[in-house]
Amino acid sequence: MKKPDTTRILGGLSAAALLLALAFPAAVQAQGKGMTPPAETMDVGDEPGRVSTEEVTITEGPYARQMVFFRSNEAPGTVVIHSADRFLYVVQPNNRALRYGIGVGREGFQWSGLVQVSRKAEWPDWRPPPEMLQRQPYLPRFMAGGPGNPMGARALYLGSTVFRVHGTNQPETIGQSISSGCFRLANGDIIDLYSRVPLGTKVVVRHKATI
Repeated sequence: MKKPDTTRILGGLSAAALLLALAFPAAVQAQGKGMTPPAETMDVGDEPGRVSTEEVTITEGPYARQMVFFRSNEAPGTVVIHSADRFLYVVQPNNRALRYGIGVGREGFQWSGLVQVSRKAEWPDWRPPPEMLQRQPYLPRFMAGGPGNPMGARALYLGSTVFRVHGTNQPETIGQSISSGCFRLANGDIIDLYSRVPLGTKVVVRHKATI
């Protein structure tokens, strides 16, 4: 079976829509005009043991890490997640933000709220929650951190919730609705984000951009 190309965008946008999305992401995405909507759910289970190295980074298309125009009342350094648009933003001064493509919770597992980064971990261990084990009973009850771990290279724990922003050993799922409520980035991107986000960082989780 041919190995998927993890460095290419999953899905397509027209050239005109891509330019609009990069220049005015909040307005274009909120209105939903001129863009191909992302796939709602990707029917792929977690794959413990599948190796994805630290170097995997999305380098092309809208899900590639990039600086974008971003209006926000949040202070620089704040993390803002728009789950419907599959983007995570780190707010910068002067109406700018560093944007990352993410995978988000599937239908029924999406949420919104205000939390803080309560813990950070490199190559975190993985303990699938009971709800996930009910759906995928073949999963291990515990897996030590490492390149084959579905939690990926880094994790940012969100308040007292069970949710995290973390890496993945399935980078082809970035831009998809697939998780049990966590937000996943390609390993190269979560390593970059991890270095920029200190403990106590404010994290705003929204379903979509607001105007």
